[in-house]
Amino acid sequence: MSVLQHLALSSPLSYLAAFLIPMLDAILPVLPSETIVIALGVSTAGSTDPRIALLVALAACGAFAGDNLCYFIGRRFGPLAERKVFAGEKGARRRAWATGALDRFGARLIIVCRFIPGGRTAVTLTCGIVGYSRRTFLIATALAGVIWACYAFFLGRLGGKAFEDRPWIGFLLAFGIALAASAVIELVRRIQPWRWFRRHQPAGPPGPGGPAADRAEDVGVTRTDKSG
Repeated sequence: MSVLQHLALSSPLSYLAAFLIPMLDAILPVLPSETIVIALGVSTAGSTDPRIALLVALAACGAFAGDNLCYFIGRRFGPLAERKVFAGEKGARRRAWATGALDRFGARLIIVCRFIPGGRTAVTLTCGIVGYSRRTFLIATALAGVIWACYAFFLGRLGGKAFEDRPWIGFLLAFGIALAASAVIELVRRIQPWRWFRRHQPAGPPGPGGPAADRAEDVGVTRTDKSG
């Protein structure tokens, strides 16, 4: 209870934590950025103070700054970042996943990776290493920061509102929902159902430029060569 009280709107610590922890979480994923933002939502659940908007804005700006810090590190210190972050077999797999998914999904991945455990650091660093479009990255990370900050903060507010007399229960409820959402996203990432769907799609009728036409052309060429 006392920890949540320290994150009240009147406390400078709330505004400092709202910005710094989401920013540093990009390079130190062990920092509990989502936990802090949810706790801020719980601690302000009964208030309509306009300073709430400032807290959400600071969390979004912190997330945006952290993502772009990772991009800068990947761009400026690419080989060193690869050795430190993507070392070993597990690191190599993360790097390969980030590169392949980035090629396939682009800016959508940059937004969604905010909700994948460990995905944010891998994707944002890889964007810098491979020289991903800076303009697209800025837009995607700005949008991702706003979505994530609003989601985590108002999830905390909902939990705090549901258990106003016992805010810790509201916090645990909101935190549990956030964990479940991250787990579902990670499960979908690992299963990749769209690949199964594409593999099992029935082949359509061959078009004029399809494989059958190519085979027919090859046969025609062969016959022409033999007749010659």
